[in-house]
Amino acid sequence: MNVIETKNLTKKFERLVAVNRLNLKIEEGEIFGLLGPNGAGKTTTLSMLATLIPPTEGSARVNGFDVKSEASQVRHSIGFVFQDPSSDDMLTGRENLYLHALMYGVDMRQINKKMDEVLRLVDLTSRQHERMKRYSGGMRRRLELARGLLHEPKVLFLDEPTLGLDPQTREHLWGYIKKLSTEKRITIIITTHYMEEADKLCNRLAIIDHGKVVALDTPANLKKVLGGDVVRLKIAKPNIAAIKKLKYVKKIKQMDRFLVLTVNDAGKHLQEMLMRVGEVKSVESHSPTLNDVFLHYTGSEIRSEEGEGGYFARFMHSGNR
Repeated sequence: MNVIETKNLTKKFERLVAVNRLNLKIEEGEIFGLLGPNGAGKTTTLSMLATLIPPTEGSARVNGFDVKSEASQVRHSIGFVFQDPSSDDMLTGRENLYLHALMYGVDMRQINKKMDEVLRLVDLTSRQHERMKRYSGGMRRRLELARGLLHEPKVLFLDEPTLGLDPQTREHLWGYIKKLSTEKRITIIITTHYMEEADKLCNRLAIIDHGKVVALDTPANLKKVLGGDVVRLKIAKPNIAAIKKLKYVKKIKQMDRFLVLTVNDAGKHLQEMLMRVGEVKSVESHSPTLNDVFLHYTGSEIRSEEGEGGYFARFMHSGNR
């Protein structure tokens, strides 16, 4: 059963096409990733699916409801954890949850039970009566998760959920996210530009660049596309003609002063290859990663410059819709 379906979903901000004819089908209980750099269109996609902004073209259905004509039903069946914490620093963790429960119309007879449950889930029971301003970054993210789950959504949107967190806290949050999917059968849509996060968490993922899906599959299948080990060479004047004659070299990409090769059984052939390619200043060899996949499909490594996210914020602030 598809919980989310989009057909040619498009969003334009004046001259910028932030999302370009997006077609997705996401199943119940799936952890689905939108992987890409800042500005790729990830946050804008979530914002349309959550009815925060209207599509310019195309359509989308969430939990069977149309995001345009049935926006209210969509909102009541989803949870959303934003990049930046939106809880009140002067309230305690439990008070923030209570306020959220009232906003979403949670049954008053069930509020305390549900708050206790989500606090246990994210391991914040012992800190629930402390003000938010005393929470660490990881605790804030966990409370945001608890708040997003309080009204028992069928779909949970997580926009860069571990942005800015230390590696240990990030690993802990990954555990909570997996638990939600397996135990609660919640469909989770996660945006990230962390390759490791997408690899470890997602059942499937879409690589998005400049508003378009450039690849969509399981992380394992995406890495299989490369068909070999990745060898990255820093070399001033590469002998491309000699490299092309090597039968075990499947692909060649040039990036600035680097040469990126896809090689069958690099460990076996590396010494011979280095003797033929030219004057090598440094060499790195590894099994394929999602970063290599991104490079394969887009021709560049993941970017970090401001893109659609910053433009989107300025556009909304200016009063445009």
